[in-house]
Amino acid sequence: MLFKAFTATFLLLCAATCNAATLYLVGDSTMAIGGGGSGTEGWGQVLAPFFTIPVVDKAIAGRSARSYTTEGHFNDLFAIVKSGDWVVIEFGHNDGTSNPDNGRSDCPGNSVTATCTVVDNGVSVVTHTFNFYVQNAVTTLASKGVKTVVSSVTPDNGFPFGPASSNRFVGFASLAASRTGADFVDHYSYVVQAYNALGEKTVNTFYPIDHTHTSAAGALVVAEAFVKGLSCGTSKLKASLSSASKNIPNGCL
Repeated sequence: MLFKAFTATFLLLCAATCNAATLYLVGDSTMAIGGGGSGTEGWGQVLAPFFTIPVVDKAIAGRSARSYTTEGHFNDLFAIVKSGDWVVIEFGHNDGTSNPDNGRSDCPGNSVTATCTVVDNGVSVVTHTFNFYVQNAVTTLASKGVKTVVSSVTPDNGFPFGPASSNRFVGFASLAASRTGADFVDHYSYVVQAYNALGEKTVNTFYPIDHTHTSAAGALVVAEAFVKGLSCGTSKLKASLSSASKNIPNGCL
């Protein structure tokens, strides 16, 4: 009788939770646990209260779309996701060109067929574009029944902020989403909106070590900006937003 009661309780709980969707976050230090170190934090670590589904932060400091792929982190993600899950992909801070190659730089441009040959740690390797790596991840996830939100890179601190068009990775991310049918959030523009509303003096306090990595307080503003952008769009992921998302300031762009 005890076993039957336990089994019935487990099945009841599992019916509500075992098949629930999970939201996975993929990105660099601006999203990752511990941010860039020294009192900084990634925005992925403060995102969970805005959702009614579990949020798992898989961002890793120092990674680009290329290195997250070549180091096998996307493969690790592919192995654990299930149909119905969601993934947010946001890269750009570490994807710029470097000479000599640093193991992170993407091949320039947005073509998915273009390649470059570089020397990485003394070995000649073929690299691909930002769009190749991101679009490959999106299509692989889609084959597993997983939906993706491609989020644009966030801005570095620096008033006055340039428009989204001034950062090529914003355009690359938007194009990757449109080519694959993924959803898109212009995280860059929504962060700029939030920062402009707060003012330069306040925003400067969000950056304790450099112009890229935020404090926990700054991470919260950046997370809120993502949620605002998501709520203003058409992604079905916004159905999983919690009531806390309704209290975020600023409007839709």
